[in-house]
Amino acid sequence: MTVWDDTRFYIDGRWLDRPAAGRVPVVDPSSERVVGHVAAGSAEDVGFAVAAARRAVDGGCLGTPADRAALLGRILALLEERAELFAQALVTEMGAPVGYARSAQVPLAIEHVRVQAEVLRRYRFLSWDGGTATAKEPIGVCALITPWNWPLYQVTAKVAPAIAAGCAVVLKPSELSPYSAQLFAQVMHDAGTPPGAFNLVGGTGEVVGAALAAHPDVDMVSITGSNRAGVLVAQAAAVTVKRVVQELGGKSPNLFLDDADFEQGVAKGVLAGMRNAGQSCSAPTRMLVPESRLAEVEALAARAAAGIVVGDPRDERTTMGPIANAAQFARVQAMIAAGMEEGAKLVCGGLGRPDGLARGFYARPTVFSGVTPSMRIAREEIFGPVLAIMPYRDEEEAIRIANDTVYGLGAHLQSADRERARRVAARIRAGQVHINYPPWDPYAPFGGYKRSGNGREYGVHGLEEYLETKAILGY
Repeated sequence: MTVWDDTRFYIDGRWLDRPAAGRVPVVDPSSERVVGHVAAGSAEDVGFAVAAARRAVDGGCLGTPADRAALLGRILALLEERAELFAQALVTEMGAPVGYARSAQVPLAIEHVRVQAEVLRRYRFLSWDGGTATAKEPIGVCALITPWNWPLYQVTAKVAPAIAAGCAVVLKPSELSPYSAQLFAQVMHDAGTPPGAFNLVGGTGEVVGAALAAHPDVDMVSITGSNRAGVLVAQAAAVTVKRVVQELGGKSPNLFLDDADFEQGVAKGVLAGMRNAGQSCSAPTRMLVPESRLAEVEALAARAAAGIVVGDPRDERTTMGPIANAAQFARVQAMIAAGMEEGAKLVCGGLGRPDGLARGFYARPTVFSGVTPSMRIAREEIFGPVLAIMPYRDEEEAIRIANDTVYGLGAHLQSADRERARRVAARIRAGQVHINYPPWDPYAPFGGYKRSGNGREYGVHGLEEYLETKAILGY
């Protein structure tokens, strides 16, 4: 039954209905039923939104840093007040278990706003060195393209620093998980965001994303998505020489040195790799272990995977919901089949849905072992609950395997020797390296080496992506 139809876009400080626009169905992945529709934007809609953003940013509508910090404070308060609304939207639009939505998807998204407000209060937009002043100024109109796997989290990770910098934005959320973005637009409205400073145009990447990337009045594009989408955006943006920040794919290693705590660490690694049903670009999906410990690791991993409760995301006992959409479910099944065909050892899981789940895009938590670097499951991003255990002979080979990927977004490293861990971490080519499962740090710069993208998000580094640098000599 249709429960949520919304044919509106948010442009220039008001909701604009687009009843004649095309419709994109929104599917509840737990039932495979269409639960609503959203409007599919056009290049004309993009033009209206960009024009509103240009007027806003040229008019300095976001005011002083103190004004922007106060606005972020109001946005933060409204997000906290409406947290349960967002959690329920995430359950519906992408199958996040309600407990996970409440404990991770929503609060971590809110944290980006709190952090940017704090960074803004102490950031120096003007500094001096001798007779030269260096000014940091808003880059201008920013197009923000966000994915379906962490819908609210990725929105706030981009909107908050853009607003903090004094930019005006046009947001294009994923058409596959649009409801949390619609709720966020209402928060921006109710917080008193100046007209034109925040705009939302929904629709497909092929139409709306392409129009934003190519628009001559857009000064910057920030995209989180697939490598294919990132390349297309960069190509379209190159014509007008605009800045492009990309957070793209990953195939993160989780390297266990021989002195690691395997009993605790393997279980944590399985859960880290399969969090959000494995739909996280930085998930540590390659577990590298000494070949002498392989059988032990297989048993520990199988036990951890068996403890994952797959089921209805509305049930608070569920720890893993469905894959977020039909295309991704098919991709996960194809990659599991590829692992079996290429000769990897299937430790647990496998093809099809878990027992008792006849409908919905549910995948079985799957662990492969004896995976070699040439196998597809070791090289390609799967984006599902599939872990590849890869044996190594010595530390040098372990580092080679860890770096043997076109990606470089994240990495994990386990060792009882802190100095040894630091030495190995320095040799891993990734934007973030996590030693012994540290707490999440919302100030730590996040972004990738190699084909994982360009630029950084979060904290002060995220803010500075939205700033231009001006030198004023003889100040």
